[in-house]
Amino acid sequence: MKILTLAKAGHSMMVRFKWLLLSFFFLTACQKEFTTAPVASPSIAATTSNSPGLLTNLNTSTNLKRNYVSSAPLVIYEKYNLTINGDSINGGSNPCIAIINCSNIHITHCKLQNSSTYGILITNSLNVLVDSTDISNVATGVLATQCTGGGIRVQYNQIQNMQGPFPKGSSVQFNNVGGHYNRIQYNNIENVTGHSNPEDAISLYQSNGVLGDMILVLGNKIRGGGPSTTGSGINLGDGGGSYECAINNTLVNTGYIGIQITGGTNIQAQNNTIYSDPFPWSHLGLGYGNFSGLPSSNITMSGNKIKWLAGKASDLVNYPGKTYIEQDESYHAGSTQPTGWSSNVVNANINSTILPTTLVNFNLY
Repeated sequence: MKILTLAKAGHSMMVRFKWLLLSFFFLTACQKEFTTAPVASPSIAATTSNSPGLLTNLNTSTNLKRNYVSSAPLVIYEKYNLTINGDSINGGSNPCIAIINCSNIHITHCKLQNSSTYGILITNSLNVLVDSTDISNVATGVLATQCTGGGIRVQYNQIQNMQGPFPKGSSVQFNNVGGHYNRIQYNNIENVTGHSNPEDAISLYQSNGVLGDMILVLGNKIRGGGPSTTGSGINLGDGGGSYECAINNTLVNTGYIGIQITGGTNIQAQNNTIYSDPFPWSHLGLGYGNFSGLPSSNITMSGNKIKWLAGKASDLVNYPGKTYIEQDESYHAGSTQPTGWSSNVVNANINSTILPTTLVNFNLY
């Protein structure tokens, strides 16, 4: 393991519930994992500034090329104003890259793979940009945890074949992330059946944006899920949270559920396109229910286009002879109907071709 400076040594809970709408519908609220910094040995530090200050140029780089150089796993501890570019890392039993107590870190045009933990772990840090990076065959792609200062951005990446198992298995997960300018946007995410074991592709757990600057899950393209019967394409408001918005995402065959909101306040899912063919684990396209144990209000689910073919056996017990039924949307009995619910388009004229045949363009096997 390569370390940029000396690192300090580093429960899952599942809530199951019933829906009452024609048949039983299920969402999941999952206690996300907490983690501490991995143990590592010191070695030569990269050239960088240790003076914290807001970088103004942490944007997607068009002038940096994928010209990979093999590297050992990196631990970046208490560093500022640092760019990691072009590293190819096999993580093994370590995160490919761990960022701990840092600010103004840019990871770009890297190839991160084959870790039993994380592609990228970001802990107690702010203003971290991950862009234009390929992440594959790891337990969780990017986990940002206890990052309440803002500026956590994961964008324009390719992420394929998360290995889990639960509570890992997300492509991108924010866990107790807060503040301004937090984004998960324009990523291409794919989990290939037989080569992956994903949970939620994108998960926001106990995370809070601010009024006028929501945590945005924007413009992502997500395909694949299962065999988990608890995972979804996008999960907002998990364990509570506030000021989160999923908008203009495209989801195909993302497992048990397409998009779900499982709690929180001021949470929005708008103008997303959600489709699934029938699978033994496919259940529901769009759903809301408060399973956080905290108040939930001001939920908006509007303008979404959905066609979801449920093939899960428990959904078919009242439909003898059928191999699937269409279950596009539902909200939990006793919950207030989300704002804009009637504007969702069910039985939409869509199919799996809403995403291109080649979504991720690097070959993993």
